[in-house]
Amino acid sequence: MLEIRSLSVGYGERRVLHNLNLDLPSGQILGVIGPNGAGKSTLIRTLSGILTPQTGQVRVAGRALVQLSHAERARLIAVVPQATHLPPAFTAWETVLMGRTPYLNWLGQTSAHDEEIVRQAMLHTDTLELADRRVGELSGGEQQRLLLARALAQAAPLLLMDEPTAHLDLQYQFSLLDQIRDLVTEGKLAVLIVLHDLNLVARYADQVALLVKGKLRALGTPRQVLTPDLLSQAYHTPLEVLFLGHSGQPFVMPPVK
Repeated sequence: MLEIRSLSVGYGERRVLHNLNLDLPSGQILGVIGPNGAGKSTLIRTLSGILTPQTGQVRVAGRALVQLSHAERARLIAVVPQATHLPPAFTAWETVLMGRTPYLNWLGQTSAHDEEIVRQAMLHTDTLELADRRVGELSGGEQQRLLLARALAQAAPLLLMDEPTAHLDLQYQFSLLDQIRDLVTEGKLAVLIVLHDLNLVARYADQVALLVKGKLRALGTPRQVLTPDLLSQAYHTPLEVLFLGHSGQPFVMPPVK
């Protein structure tokens, strides 16, 4: 679903991503981790078409990203950005309905099919009860769930998520990521997710990409990448990793003094 080849990206003369190579097939979650300044958000902005690569190529569903029109890109890629302020005067329903924009006719008319997709997206994100409320009345966590619902309403096969659990309490962090996991399993969705919480990455990601100073330092399963040596070097702090239960899921923690 997503192929990244020899990708380099920068701002002016300052290069942020260096010769990146990644693959993300349908039915998988790729967790992207790394310290601040590693280039994680730049990667999201590039894959969503906001930034243009300096070198290399990105292909989505076999098509070159730079050759896609805005509408074509929106049908293939949905983005959940870092927590942002949504237009306060719109209702929650109207906000999620914006996700159907790539499919509307030139008059901007919505169909019963569009509205059913919006309803299902809001059900998945536990936001349907907010449908008639103004966005300005909602908490940061509720708005973050609306951002996910809007992305799901796009019905795109590739979902990019930049710190989607920001402003969510533990209940909704697990609920949101459980829903993403279900959608990946059932709908063959491909998800690239940037997370700071390494233990959420360990729990939900199929593959993990560790970025350090814009370079791919490691790529593999959570057990392969979330190791004390790799993480301690990347984050410049001592870290320990325990392996939990029968699954052997990694659990990252500072050393016990």
